[in-house]
Amino acid sequence: MRRLAISHYTATTALGRGRMAQLDALQAGRSGLARNDFGPLHAGAPLPTWIGRVAGLEQTPLPEALAGWECRNNRLAWLALNQDGLLQAIKALREKYGAERIALVIGTSTSSIGATEEAYAGLQDGHFPAHLQRPEVHTPHSLGGFVQAATGLRGPCVTVATACSSSAKVFAQAARLMAAGVVDAALVGGVDTLCGSVLYGFNALGLVSGHPCMPFDVRRDGLSLGEAGGFAILEKAADGALLLCGYGESSDAHHMSAPHPEGLGAQLAMRDALARGGIEAAAVGYLNLHGTSTPANDRVEALAVAAMFPDTLHASSTKGWTGHTLGAAGIVESVFALLALEHGFLPGTLGSSEPDPVCGAQIRFVSQQAKIHYAMNNSFGFGGNNCSLLFGSVA
Repeated sequence: MRRLAISHYTATTALGRGRMAQLDALQAGRSGLARNDFGPLHAGAPLPTWIGRVAGLEQTPLPEALAGWECRNNRLAWLALNQDGLLQAIKALREKYGAERIALVIGTSTSSIGATEEAYAGLQDGHFPAHLQRPEVHTPHSLGGFVQAATGLRGPCVTVATACSSSAKVFAQAARLMAAGVVDAALVGGVDTLCGSVLYGFNALGLVSGHPCMPFDVRRDGLSLGEAGGFAILEKAADGALLLCGYGESSDAHHMSAPHPEGLGAQLAMRDALARGGIEAAAVGYLNLHGTSTPANDRVEALAVAAMFPDTLHASSTKGWTGHTLGAAGIVESVFALLALEHGFLPGTLGSSEPDPVCGAQIRFVSQQAKIHYAMNNSFGFGGNNCSLLFGSVA
């Protein structure tokens, strides 16, 4: 594929606002996880787990011009858009290409369902409360519609919802739109926020841990949930310092929630990303693993990585820092891969200390500093929706 320049990128997570807040926390080994204080929708104590909650959302309402889109998810989208000079970069992009020649491709798994939960919990004679009688926030496309309104972009506007691979697959979809000549640039990203459906839904599946997650640790027993938002700008120009070099997508169709036991879909996604990038597996310096800390997911991903990569690879999960941010995991962990390329810091696996015997030498618990030229990100979702992204640096 034709390599695409990544001219701007940003993320806002439980670690803080903007990409330097992410890098600072990664380098300091400082987790954003804390005991759950979110919810509940019913009487009683919050679910006994640990979460990655973004501070200050409750005190950050949308501006008056965008008030019709008000909800927690769109608040986080607005907060993320306002970091690292992104809105100014989008304005310059509109002037360069025209608003109609810039695609908007956004990933989410729950969108603004938290607002819908609130509306049903507050029913008045069978009707939503007056302040929640806004249909635009009760659809899966709420996020895409909001970001379009907030940025003034007028090209194709797509919301991708493929569970936890959502905001990784946005890079692939944007690349195809550019390859087809539909647009010249794209704003990609993703946002997901905590809500009752997320916390209690994953708990009902028996996937939520009562302590901070420990990816690839032999003692792991489940995930820690989080919320986050992030964005990146892709352009056809091939002279950027950071590049999208390849992508790979696959669908296991093995089970509604469990991965293929041998990681065949994961391997296919990673192989396709490498093939599109025109490089061998040995050229990859860092791989940000999906690494959710659930027993099945981590085992399968470890097997897939060991089957494909040499021992020289530095691979890790960063969910011990942010929690599993679901539909935002793809963009957040792509930002971490880009930070590794730009700053040479390869994160370890925070919170983990006893490697599962299934792990190969590729999976590292300790961070290191090293100059690399290629980095990858894995994002795997329910239903076997897999996506791997290959990023490169020209420096």
